[in-house]
Amino acid sequence: MTLSPQWLDELRARITLSSVVMRTTKLQRAGREWKACCPFHDENTPSFYVNDQKGFYHCFGCQQHGDVIRWMTDQRGLGFMDAVKELAAEAGLDMPAPDPRAAERAEQRAGLADVTGAAQDWFVRNLHSGEGAQARAYLERRGFDAATIERFGFGYAPADRQALKGALGQFDEALLVEAGMRVAPEEQGRENYDRFRSRIMLPIQDARGRVIGFGGRILDAEANPKAPKYLNSPDTPLFDKGRNLYNLHRASPASRKSGRMIVVEGYMDVIALAAAGIEDAVAPMGTALTEGQIELLWRHVETPILCFDGDAAGQRAAVKSAGRVLPMLRPAHSLGIVHLPSGLDPDDLVRTRGRAAMDKLLAEPAGLLDTLWLHEREAQPLDTPEAKAGLKARLLSHIDDIEDGDIRALYKRELLERFSAFAFPRREWKPKGFSYQNDNEQAKQDARLHPSAKSIRLPWDQRDAYLYRRLGAAVTAGLLRYPELLYDHYEGLSWIESDRMDPRLAYVLENYPDNGVITRELMHSLVDDSGFNQPTYSEWDKIQFPFATDGYERGRAIESLEMALRLYYNLPRVKYELQRANLNLADQWSDGAFSEQKRLLQLSMSLSTELQKLMKAA
Repeated sequence: MTLSPQWLDELRARITLSSVVMRTTKLQRAGREWKACCPFHDENTPSFYVNDQKGFYHCFGCQQHGDVIRWMTDQRGLGFMDAVKELAAEAGLDMPAPDPRAAERAEQRAGLADVTGAAQDWFVRNLHSGEGAQARAYLERRGFDAATIERFGFGYAPADRQALKGALGQFDEALLVEAGMRVAPEEQGRENYDRFRSRIMLPIQDARGRVIGFGGRILDAEANPKAPKYLNSPDTPLFDKGRNLYNLHRASPASRKSGRMIVVEGYMDVIALAAAGIEDAVAPMGTALTEGQIELLWRHVETPILCFDGDAAGQRAAVKSAGRVLPMLRPAHSLGIVHLPSGLDPDDLVRTRGRAAMDKLLAEPAGLLDTLWLHEREAQPLDTPEAKAGLKARLLSHIDDIEDGDIRALYKRELLERFSAFAFPRREWKPKGFSYQNDNEQAKQDARLHPSAKSIRLPWDQRDAYLYRRLGAAVTAGLLRYPELLYDHYEGLSWIESDRMDPRLAYVLENYPDNGVITRELMHSLVDDSGFNQPTYSEWDKIQFPFATDGYERGRAIESLEMALRLYYNLPRVKYELQRANLNLADQWSDGAFSEQKRLLQLSMSLSTELQKLMKAA
């Protein structure tokens, strides 16, 4: 009977590991995990942890590690098939029927593993032979010591097109081709040849450490200008590059200690990081991360860290991976992104700046949402309304890719908030050069310059203040209908202090878009966001200006509203200028100062009268 990896994954998913472990071991809750004194060795302080979400147990004392099946075999002493049958019965999962073809495929994979294992031994021998001198010199230049070369299984494939066939003559030619070690040309009459030639070879291993494929780096690029720099084994029954990660069998135990998993672009980056002491790194097989590889990473950590080169290609790869994961997002699972300095890959960074520089970057990865926002914002110039609208459309397209409803809603809210802050930045409110409040800085300065100012200052009388508040509410109501008028009157309105202005209109001006375009939809949205949807003063609901009501002819409404707008920002300006004229006249009498004070007083009274005429109370 052959049990597929998919069936075994389904079995593990149906069983809660802690419920099985606690039958023989007393567990205590420790946050999202369980802990206990290790059942595999004597200890007084708990170092044995069970993580149901990740589906494994681990002891930090004796390093015992495994899943629910391993628990049944190692702790209960059952055979593998007996353990699987007992767990399947508990999970209500039928054992798969015997499949002769599956058995045949398993036997075939075993044969291919023999081929790749023998090829690896041969590549290693070649590296340490006379033919491998150039390859050894290259590795020495890259700074790889003997221990690193041995640990990662570096080898060498000679230039001879038939060298591997001669060395692995115990295997049939068809098996060598199926294992990806030899190439059978499509053209009839051409002989088969070795796939890897004149290359430094690295074995690709599965989670159990078996050699399942190879990656080869060209040694003499000048002599082979058309040859790819890196060449991987093709997909075979043994090797699926979209479902495997280079170095996972080494990074997995290191990840259990560090709590992270780093994804870099290439094999050499993985090895350079390991040589620097960073051992929890893996790499895809020359492509962007696939869904299968992302799921594989999530079995180890909830947020793997993508660490790609600082060049444009590396950034594109990071964004492509980010786009690939969006439909897969689920609670607590995401990706972190590290942006390396421009022009540097991980190998360059640790060699030139040391491990500390890499550790600092890995400690502060950007989130997936941040990466998408920055990429789309910088994808093209955003100097026109159309370009900004294009940014919003691209963001919404990413949001639509997210299948999880809660995550999609949260991404939408966050990204649209960032878009609004970018497209319609808030402006700090700064009145332009005047003040009329007795307790503000200008009044204090006036009081110092004119000791008698308090006795002669002309305040807003109650009637004017009351009418002005009502005018502000009406102007806001009118602009909700005709927001396009804000563009022409923005400068005048900016003279009014925000605490004197209708609070809803003050909020709109604080958040006025840079491009000057404010639609009715945006105007209503800003008024809603201001928090002053209801009138602050009870008398405001009695206001009935013609331009602020429905059913009024558009031309007359706009004309009336523009008159109200001019009153709204001219009245406080004239009041201020009149106060200054009074101060000047008190400071030094002159005919000119008296004439200016008289002119402004008449203008102020005229504006107040005009305001009363314009307004009609209900």
